[in-house]
Order: sequence, then C-alpha cells, then structure tokens
Amino acid sequence: MADILFQAAIAITLLALVITFIRMLIGPDPVSRTVALDGMTIISLSVIVWLAFWSGRGIYIDVALVYGLISFTGVVALARYLERGL
Repeated sequence: MADILFQAAIAITLLALVITFIRMLIGPDPVSRTVALDGMTIISLSVIVWLAFWSGRGIYIDVALVYGLISFTGVVALARYLERGL
C-alpha cells in the first residue's frame, strides 16, 4: 500500500514539475519566469528528498540542501537584477 502511495506522490510531483516548466516557457514577463524557475527548484528538491528516502541514502539530503542554497542565492541575484540591475 505504501509503495502505491509513494508512486502516486512521485507521479504528481513530476506532473507539477512539467506544468511549472511549461509556465516558465510561456511566462509573460521575466518575473513570472523567475517565480516558475524557483518553483521548479523547490519541486526538484522534493524529488531529491524522495529519492533519498526511497533509496535509503542520506547523502542525497546533503545534495538537496546544497542545491537549495545555490538556488536561493541565484533567485535572489536574479530578482535583484530584475528590480534595478546589478
């Protein structure tokens, strides 16, 4: 039963990733594309954490943390650039 729930959760998560990617491609302005990119990184983080749980390897949690920090820094830099330039 738990396997079916995990498979359904990953399917829904991957569907959300595809929808967010489409939103990033057709976004009307750079700000909405930036928000969609940030959403994609958050969804990707959840996929990495799910893989860590499923495989039983804790190193993937560290990868997800580093990826999250780099993503946050990139989004802040991009938002600053879009707001008033570097």
